[in-house]
Amino acid sequence: MALLESIQNEDQTWAKLALRWGVTNPEPPWKVCLEATCDCLSAGGALDTLERRHAEDELSETVYSAIPNPERQLLALAHTMLSRGLVTEEELARRIRTVRARLEAV
Repeated sequence: MALLESIQNEDQTWAKLALRWGVTNPEPPWKVCLEATCDCLSAGGALDTLERRHAEDELSETVYSAIPNPERQLLALAHTMLSRGLVTEEELARRIRTVRARLEAV
């Protein structure tokens, strides 16, 4: 998946971004949204929790093994959602552009 590969190669982990912006909180602000997204996908029947965790474990050991957590979990979830057709690569790219534009506007 080209989009996820490019994100992985950006090497913008929370540890590096927090240091750059002078943030001392070890948890990224998006971690809560990540957990809520997982819960909503499970509750809505789109992605069973155990299936997601198994996919995340497999992807974490292979494709995203060099990425630290929680970024690894985020990429694994996006990978799983793309693989299952829950979101398209174009839609995900558009959402990423929207978020980046908001961050850069600050």
